[in-house]
Order: sequence, then C-alpha cells, then structure tokens
Amino acid sequence: MAQQCPLIFRQVDATVTRINTLFVILGIIVFLVTQSSIVLIVLIVDFVLRLYGYKHLSPVNISSLFIQKKLSLPVKMEDAGAKRLAAFFGTGFSIALLICSWIGADLAIAFISGIFLFCAALELFFGYCIACKIYYIAKKLYPNELE
Repeated sequence: MAQQCPLIFRQVDATVTRINTLFVILGIIVFLVTQSSIVLIVLIVDFVLRLYGYKHLSPVNISSLFIQKKLSLPVKMEDAGAKRLAAFFGTGFSIALLICSWIGADLAIAFISGIFLFCAALELFFGYCIACKIYYIAKKLYPNELE
C-alpha cells in the first residue's frame, strides 16, 4: 500500500490553505502570549465554519482570499481530503488547548501548542502534511474503519 492522503475528490486552493495556516499559527502565538481563551474560541469557531461548508463566513478564509488576491499569489489546486483532515486535527488541538487553559494545565498547553505549531509550520513552509502521515498509519492499523 503506497503512502497516501485521504481523497475526497474535491479541490481546494493550497495557497489559500497555507495562508489560513499562517493565521492559525499567529492565533496560537497570540494565545500563548496573552493566555486569552477568546483567541482559541475564535479559532475553533473558524475551523468549524470551514469544515462544515461555511467558508464564506470564516474570518480566516475571507482574510486569506483577500491576501491572495492583493498579492496576486498563484492558485494551486489540490484534493481537499488532506486539508480537511488537518483542519479536524487543528480543531482537536484548539479544543485541547482551550480545556487545558480552563483547568490551568500550563505544561500541557506548552506541549500541545508546541506540537500544533510544529505541524502547522511544516504545512506552511514546506507543504508537508503530518495529518496525512497519521492517516496512513491509522489506515494500516484499522483498514476497514477508515473507508
């Protein structure tokens, strides 16, 4: 079985996705500096809007499209499966950070945000999707559950 990302046969602009990732990274950094749960709540709501088909209401997506247009950045279409999986992971990381923030688990916040920022930076700078690698491993371990 060749290593592969999940495919949903719907295309998204990878350039916009990378700009979205930049906003997520900035949001996590702002959270770490300010310790404001509001930042995480905004990120979670934004992830959910994008995941469930309401991109037109997502402040991050609207801003990313604006930046792409103003900077005349190229359109690079890719299958949305990997990006969607990564957004689910991002939502999970954001929820975990919010819960840890509420219970005062500073060590967990440092650990989770470090992993989150590392994964997001790989996507932003290299287009390398950790979620795809996790999907591949899970697919090998549980081949029937991920159909």
